[in-house]
Amino acid sequence: MSQLTATEPVAADSNVQGSPSTADPGSDSGGRKLERQLFLALLGGTLLLVGGLAKLISMSDVVSDIPAAVGAILLLLPLLRGAAKEILRGAPSGDALAALAVLSAIAVNQLLTAGFLALFLWLSKLILSRTAWGAQRAIRELVELTPDVARRIDDSGSETEVHLSQLRPGDIVRVRPGENLPVDGRVADGTSSVNQASLTGEAVPIEVASGVEVYAGTTNLTGQIDVEVTAVAGETTIGKVESLIREAESARSDRQELIERLAGFYVPVVIMVAALVYFFTMRSDEIRDDAAIRAITVLVVTCPGALLIAYPTAMVAAFASAARLGIMIKQTRTLESAATVDTVVMDKTGTLTTGRFAVGRLAPADGVDGATLLQAAADAEQSSNHPLARSILETAEKARIKPAAIEEYQESHGRGVSARRPDGLIRAGRGAWLKEISPSIDDQMTTVEEKIAGMSSVHVMLGDRYLGAVGLEDKLRRNAGEVCQHLRKLGVRRICIFTGDRLDVAKRVGMTVGVDSVEAECLPEEKHSELKHLIANGHRTLVVGDGINDGPILASADVGVAMGLSGSDIATNSAGVALMQDDLRHVPFLLEIARKTRSIITQNIAASLLLAVVGLALAATGNINIWVTPFYQAVAYLFVILNSLRLVRFGEDFAEDEQARRALETERARRADRSREASVRLARN
Repeated sequence: MSQLTATEPVAADSNVQGSPSTADPGSDSGGRKLERQLFLALLGGTLLLVGGLAKLISMSDVVSDIPAAVGAILLLLPLLRGAAKEILRGAPSGDALAALAVLSAIAVNQLLTAGFLALFLWLSKLILSRTAWGAQRAIRELVELTPDVARRIDDSGSETEVHLSQLRPGDIVRVRPGENLPVDGRVADGTSSVNQASLTGEAVPIEVASGVEVYAGTTNLTGQIDVEVTAVAGETTIGKVESLIREAESARSDRQELIERLAGFYVPVVIMVAALVYFFTMRSDEIRDDAAIRAITVLVVTCPGALLIAYPTAMVAAFASAARLGIMIKQTRTLESAATVDTVVMDKTGTLTTGRFAVGRLAPADGVDGATLLQAAADAEQSSNHPLARSILETAEKARIKPAAIEEYQESHGRGVSARRPDGLIRAGRGAWLKEISPSIDDQMTTVEEKIAGMSSVHVMLGDRYLGAVGLEDKLRRNAGEVCQHLRKLGVRRICIFTGDRLDVAKRVGMTVGVDSVEAECLPEEKHSELKHLIANGHRTLVVGDGINDGPILASADVGVAMGLSGSDIATNSAGVALMQDDLRHVPFLLEIARKTRSIITQNIAASLLLAVVGLALAATGNINIWVTPFYQAVAYLFVILNSLRLVRFGEDFAEDEQARRALETERARRADRSREASVRLARN
């Protein structure tokens, strides 16, 4: 199994609530440390039990007090350690109040009370830490799928087992059937089926062959493959998922900072209330003897630990839930922003459409034949990574047209490409760009565009001569219209398309899926300007895109979502969210889980404060026994943890619904294929 450092559960984070456990509970060593601490708690409890029995059978005070004092001090030490850390940080919290309560009991010679109080407080935190550790272990299953070692293949073809730390990009590793992939890479040799459910949430395996990208933590099912390494350990996609979950625990959003500031005022107020309870109780002859116990009870029952974990536990659960579905959220602020989105902006190509273009028509200008047009287009686009360029090259290959050698190549961002060959400079790209260069081609271009109406186009010039355009068609994603309807049900008021494609093409897509507005033929800076205009008018924006041109608006939006593992690196790095699948249905889910997370955080905070106020009233009036207070406090912790874990279940329910829906779609597609085959057979007969 992976040796990567495990995530430390929030409920056990001494920096947050003063837990006695500072080990990493996500690891086996963390589990063993928790068990040792439980043993220490039981040892202290045994000493207290001996002291209590000695007092019960009326033995001398010395005999009963010695084991009670030793047990109390033994159990107090972890609380003192936690309190010291809190005070040194300048943020006294739960451990500080608990330690003060136990010390106060010792000061009034209530040794057994002090000892059992420390025992119950510490034991409840250890049990809660163990509970949180179990929950985190379930989350860790997502990222504990990468083997520690890999079979590296040397130049002679022999295998050597090496640790992942010894691998470098460019190395070749061999993965046999049934094994998990140790690295991100590209298949160099072999074919197989790979189950990527751990990364994308997609249960159907994908077929891989030479040149196909594969990812660490996924499972090789059927064939042996050799993989060229592109990323190792923390640089892999699944390694980044782990780092995102870790960041969710330590992130400090505005809301968390507000909670911590509130807790900073909260502790002095609680101490003041305890002092007032002691003062007024001492003035009453009837209950004077209970004054110290009541004040100590106030200190214990109002510890703010549950309040401090109200935010991070919910965020960790939400991040883990999203990661199980292949939704990588980079910051807690992004998830918070997604809860308030009212405007969604989508790119067209690769987002609302599949991005897999096919040449639908060659539209040469007068006096130019189709082969000449396709040759020039292929020559210009051979060095481009744009989806339109790849489609043109595929068509040229099928037509047995080989791109000619070029002497110079230049890409004009958002406009097109220029390539020089011996007979002149070829420009291929947007029609508006070519008209800027040579306004005289306007009439010819208008005639050509009539032939490819409704298609995306790449216009081509050789020198000053206009050669025509290549018309390309892109299929709309099957669920695009359904996603737009779902977004409206979630309260999204405005859905827009920003695209660099032609207006007639963008309008056709917009009318089909039902958007509110279309901005077409946009350069990257124009998309950015339009987005800034929306934000300036008070719209809370979410942008979905996948191309290099989308990078600026993905970075500027309140929430930027990059589509799919195939999305460009710039888009993925600019966006606050990366979808591991090209599935638009994850966008509404992102809004839903963001809103549910906000609701659960509010519930956690409200419940923590309510239980603290009720406990304070009960303690001040003497209506709660001091022995009950640690368990009363544990109720708040348990509520926050279990309430937050509902987010994990929410993601699991969504995944189950998606699998059922995909199975139904697959079955419908099979039936349609059978029906077509039957119709063909009938026609032949």
